[in-house]
Amino acid sequence: MLEVILEALRVPAPSDQAGDRFTDQVARLLTALREGPKTATELMADLRLSHRPTFRKNYLRPAMSAGLVEMTRPGSPSAKNQKYRLSPRGRRTRRWVE
Repeated sequence: MLEVILEALRVPAPSDQAGDRFTDQVARLLTALREGPKTATELMADLRLSHRPTFRKNYLRPAMSAGLVEMTRPGSPSAKNQKYRLSPRGRRTRRWVE
């Protein structure tokens, strides 16, 4: 019996499908973007956040790294009128958020 348990532990767990798992913060961000593109300031207001570095670190960067959120002006990341929107992958992932 112990050998069966040890063998089961050696077999790697199946990897998560894209978009299956993400933090509660990313889920909240995706929910806020359902209505359409928004600026970082608008998103922070929707999420009731006031500390921009925390917003970037815990919400925006993870969502962008996962390919769930994209910039409306990717060629100008620091543009004052930069907005963020759900990527095609983010739109497909919405069903896990609702």
